[in-house]
Amino acid sequence: MALQISATNPEHPALLLELPWQLPLEEWPEDVLVPLPRGISRHVVRYARAGDEVIAVKELAERPALREYELLRVLDRLGIPAVDPLAVVTGRTDTGGDPLEPVLVTRHLGGSMPYRSMFETTMRPATMHRLMDALAVLLVRLHLSGFAWGDCSLSNTLFRRDAGAYAAYLVDAETGDLHPRLSPGQRDYDLDLARVNISGELLDLEASGALHPSVDPIEFGREICARYERLWEELTRTSVYPAGKYHYIERRIRRLNELGFDVAEMQIEHSSNGDTVTFVPKVVDAGHHQRQLLRLTGLDTEENQARRLLNDLESWMATQDDYAPGDPLAARPEVLAHRWVRDVFRPTVRAVPLDLRGSMDAAEIYHELLEHRWYLSERAQHDIGLDTAVQDYIARILPRARETLEPTTPE
Repeated sequence: MALQISATNPEHPALLLELPWQLPLEEWPEDVLVPLPRGISRHVVRYARAGDEVIAVKELAERPALREYELLRVLDRLGIPAVDPLAVVTGRTDTGGDPLEPVLVTRHLGGSMPYRSMFETTMRPATMHRLMDALAVLLVRLHLSGFAWGDCSLSNTLFRRDAGAYAAYLVDAETGDLHPRLSPGQRDYDLDLARVNISGELLDLEASGALHPSVDPIEFGREICARYERLWEELTRTSVYPAGKYHYIERRIRRLNELGFDVAEMQIEHSSNGDTVTFVPKVVDAGHHQRQLLRLTGLDTEENQARRLLNDLESWMATQDDYAPGDPLAARPEVLAHRWVRDVFRPTVRAVPLDLRGSMDAAEIYHELLEHRWYLSERAQHDIGLDTAVQDYIARILPRARETLEPTTPE
């Protein structure tokens, strides 16, 4: 059987053809591999270079490879945080003509880390709580979309920094299944698997001495369930309000927006006697602040990064002479936002040397600089300004932090 590459982009097959498909992944030469941290996997996984891209290559049987490829494409269309599928390569043979396993090719998620790499130095419990929050949000988003993961775990997740928090991305969709809607039993099954898997992974870390002594692996396994249930309840519960108190509905929608979700569809019903109003969010979409920032500035960031950048943008806009909300003759928000990107955001990020950035993207760097500005201003009891904060951050903070930043993904 001839080598076949099924790809989502017509440019990818030409780039992928240069790779040594006649060799098992375990025997790929160092000159095509990229030394990035890998998590635990039941399959052989390698990071490689294809043109200007860094890709993840996973060996597995043809049927599950094609199935996972299609599921990842569906998740991409649904806007779910997951690795980006690029291709499936089948018909591989070695130099003697013997068949080799097909591979699934995905794009490497820049700036991401497998959980074991994050535990190379003992992780504080507060940071672990943020990981659980990120994983709970990912699982809720999957379930709202009708996707049953079937193997939720830390090992099957990648984490990226997100303005002091983390964003979680699904890596392995091999056991997943998509439905129009998940039943409570399907959700409970996924959640119970998450609890068992996470507790087991943390017990393994405890045995290796990589877990903080105050962390109870069993309790942290239960924590993902509690955090999931609180978020699911907030996003899906039915609210009953007194008739005429429509601002209660607006308050509920604002609360969902603060959590990073938009209400795309809702159901509002008056009771038969007209005394009460029932409000049910029927369709809830994540990424409220992401979409708002993207619309205003064209910047595509994580949700918490977007929230932080929007706050800074609004503060900056209020200082502009041509900013007058409600005045039809004043500059539009989109115009001011692009001016902020040009005059504030980009120059600030570019002031940080590339060799000191580690894997932080532009939005995360800007968030770090805002945090440093706040810290210095609190200490000085007055606003020290962004330029001063940038210079102090470069001179004092980045050199000390450089060793803790994982290497920049190769260009």
